[in-house]
Amino acid sequence: MRSFLNAVQFLTRVPVRSPGKLDEDWLLRAAKFFPLVGVFVGCISALIFVLTGMVWSGIVPALLATTASIALTGALHEDGLSDTADGLGGGTTLASRLAIMKDSRIGVYGVLAVGLGIALRVGALATLAEPVGAAALIACHTAARFPPMIALRTLDHIGDPASAKVSYLGQPIRAGEIAFGAVIVLAGLLPLLAFSALAGGVGLALGGLLVIWLCRHARRLVGGYTGDILGAVEQVFEIGFMLGVAAVLG
Repeated sequence: MRSFLNAVQFLTRVPVRSPGKLDEDWLLRAAKFFPLVGVFVGCISALIFVLTGMVWSGIVPALLATTASIALTGALHEDGLSDTADGLGGGTTLASRLAIMKDSRIGVYGVLAVGLGIALRVGALATLAEPVGAAALIACHTAARFPPMIALRTLDHIGDPASAKVSYLGQPIRAGEIAFGAVIVLAGLLPLLAFSALAGGVGLALGGLLVIWLCRHARRLVGGYTGDILGAVEQVFEIGFMLGVAAVLG
């Protein structure tokens, strides 16, 4: 329960607090619950999509549903995407890339990455009928929290532990924790798979390809991951997943 509450507190603005003192590896132990938090975020976003679809048509329900998910998470992942785009796009050396990522100011690469990312997600969602769109939102937010778990296990942390907001030290994510997260992802995918297994497969494939591309890019340019890169991993998966589903069912 402590690890679950830690995951909710870290990934959302829901006012919860885990009892007791945080262990050094609290984030790594909480990571197995990331997809479960995604189920919650996806359900809220799906509910907004359906309810607003009763009042407005066109792109408005998709925009409001996306806004709800951003508000619920405090733009945590969008912030990571903007910093990653600025750092990897604007830096010329390892030191400069990491320094740009730590800078709270946003540059042109970050603005473009977040703006285009939101536009693609909203545009893809707007092509889907309400029941399909709701199922896609639940599946997307659940599955998108799984790739950061894989990145935590397979990449090296290259940030400065002393200046990091959270600690990535401790035992890496265990195989059993990866399996637990995968089961939650499968459960979150079931409503969408009921409409179309092909749409779910294409969404997973396209989202996964974008994640692989970003992780390879990050490994080549900075040697591993930072918290910002983990946020960017989540975002590119969301973009790819929604585009894949829209390509089949839009």
